[in-house]
Amino acid sequence: MSSIKKLAGETVWYGISSIAARFINYLLTPYLTYLSLISTENYGQMGAIYAAIPMFNIIFTYGMETTYFRFMRKDLNVDEVNNTATISLIISSILLSGLLWLNQESLAKIATLQEFPILIQLSIIIIGLDALSTIPFARLRYEGRPRLFAIIKIANILINIGFTVFFLSYCPAKAKAEPHSWAVVVYRPDINPIAYVLLANAIASLLTLILLSKWALPKKWKFNLQLWYSMMAYSLPMLVAGLGGMVNETFDRLMLGWWLPNEHGFADQQRGIYNACYKLSILITLFIQAFRMGAEPFFFKQAEAGNPQKTYARVTKFFVITVSIMFLVVVLFLPIWQHFISPKYWSGLKVVPILLLANMCLGIYYNLSIWYKVINRTIDGAKITLIGTAITFIINYLFIPRYSYVASAWATFSCYCSMMVVSYLWGQKKYYVPYAWKKLLAYIAISLLIYFIHKGITAFYGNFVISLSLGALLILAYVIFILKVEKKEFIQMPLIGVLVKKYL
Repeated sequence: MSSIKKLAGETVWYGISSIAARFINYLLTPYLTYLSLISTENYGQMGAIYAAIPMFNIIFTYGMETTYFRFMRKDLNVDEVNNTATISLIISSILLSGLLWLNQESLAKIATLQEFPILIQLSIIIIGLDALSTIPFARLRYEGRPRLFAIIKIANILINIGFTVFFLSYCPAKAKAEPHSWAVVVYRPDINPIAYVLLANAIASLLTLILLSKWALPKKWKFNLQLWYSMMAYSLPMLVAGLGGMVNETFDRLMLGWWLPNEHGFADQQRGIYNACYKLSILITLFIQAFRMGAEPFFFKQAEAGNPQKTYARVTKFFVITVSIMFLVVVLFLPIWQHFISPKYWSGLKVVPILLLANMCLGIYYNLSIWYKVINRTIDGAKITLIGTAITFIINYLFIPRYSYVASAWATFSCYCSMMVVSYLWGQKKYYVPYAWKKLLAYIAISLLIYFIHKGITAFYGNFVISLSLGALLILAYVIFILKVEKKEFIQMPLIGVLVKKYL
């Protein structure tokens, strides 16, 4: 239990900071969707950019983060691993950034943003800077320094938000009030407002790299070529898996631009609505991101201990319990959560439960995927991800022209659900873990049943107060049910254990 408590503690710290990185714009969602300067078309364009950036982040880091944790073992020289990984990423980041800069027009076509080259240029800068921060952040995670990790990530958040508000609120107001002030130079209304969002992101990425400067360079400029070959053999399948995973996660925003007509900005509007509603799965998404931050190094360390499979099974059980409760918190209180985005995006709220379920499946898949990492079968992980990628492309290609972003939501769910099932079935043959799968499926099924009960009752009694009160009662009943079933587990926890002993 102590190891799981340690993971939970680190997950809290990583959770505080995980709002940064790929999901940094989530905190800005209410501000940007309510801001009059940004239309649904602009928000759709931003969705396309932030769909492409993570794809190139995967290419720029080529699985080196996970590889770093795998090779930082007692039987290897950790300084050599750190030096080799750092030098590799520095050289590749410079080369790849130059290559992208020379191919800006092609990138603009892929993102359907040919009219806005500045968006592409700023994106390249962000990608390069973020890649250089990969190993320094990984080193903090490996050394078990989640507080410092969180402080730097939070600094990134504050800088990003601060400059975004500065560029999009303060400067326009200043320029309007004083037409001859410096603000006229900084803010130009003829520039796409999303450029200022990206500029703020680029500044935050640069300052974050400066904060990480102590760990950004190798201790010695000594490159172990043989070690690098071994690391690349492990990481390249992770690159394929990462690319496939990112296609599954973000590429639908690009596909909406490819396969919907964009007369009068229709395609941009549709992906803007979808992009905003996707953010309402933030509670589960951020927990999964935080969990991954803590779990990846934790799982590898557990692999060296006795009987790690039992620990993996227990972690997965607690994970499923947590995300099933989070699912209910979002869907039953959606009348509150919907105000996280502007009413002009509410027409897409129907996809939120689908996306929440999809992200539940993705989180469970991350737990199940430990088998191919610890037995060095990352190629199998790549195959599983490619299965999901194929499903994503097929469903989106066939149904986007008719059903728009609703097709994308179901494609996301089908993809992650398939990956979860395949990983479980395949993993149990290669590396058996005693998952209590019947119990876990029951927990998920009960949470879905509660959702449909709530939806059915509120269909007849649509009062706001009744809806929220009923939702709170149903969630409380579900939590009490879980605590009773898992009484032996929860009774060992300091605070929860006291409550369970007293009332259950």
